[in-house]
Amino acid sequence: MSIAAETRRPPRPRADALRNRERIVSAAREMFVEFGPDVPLDEIARRAGIGNATLYRHFPDRAVLIREVVLLVLSRTTEQADAAAAEEADPFAALRRFVHVAADERIGALCPMLSGAFDTDHPDLHAGRERLDTAVRGLVEAAQAAGRMRTDVAVGDLMVALSQLTRPLPGTACPNMDRFVHRHLQLFLDGLEAPARSVLPGTAATLEDLRTT
Repeated sequence: MSIAAETRRPPRPRADALRNRERIVSAAREMFVEFGPDVPLDEIARRAGIGNATLYRHFPDRAVLIREVVLLVLSRTTEQADAAAAEEADPFAALRRFVHVAADERIGALCPMLSGAFDTDHPDLHAGRERLDTAVRGLVEAAQAAGRMRTDVAVGDLMVALSQLTRPLPGTACPNMDRFVHRHLQLFLDGLEAPARSVLPGTAATLEDLRTT
């Protein structure tokens, strides 16, 4: 490589800058879950243990920070879906494992963050959403093909229930409600197992249905 090419290469972020960015995103994720996406950025900086100027250097506005948090949740949840599929011999056990881990990632917290002027069509978000959709669809199809999951439901049904059961209630006086999440998810999962014990009203919800509502 020529010297000119070397000089054109953008400098790598310093290790301390990367750590600060990670601390900001982690703190933002926690506070968005606890208080909603409108929590003051100054409070996020305080929890991250950095100054306001450092936060704004990495994230010039709230929308950029929210997008980074959403991408983090999508990426971590996709990794968990892939790991469950690879490591569990029983396809339904893989699905069950994913649902509980996704609850711990608080995937339901994405819902209020995606409202308002948020750019849901950003290329990075589209790619992250597609990776998660593919991974979860694989879990559902494998469980259904093995006869372990009822066939009158679709991926959209799973994601709606998961989002609703893990969606936080920002600013409420119910801090201990989280202890019921996994209990109620297990009740939901019991209802997904085959053979079906009832006839469901309506039609199965697909991912395409969710995107058009």
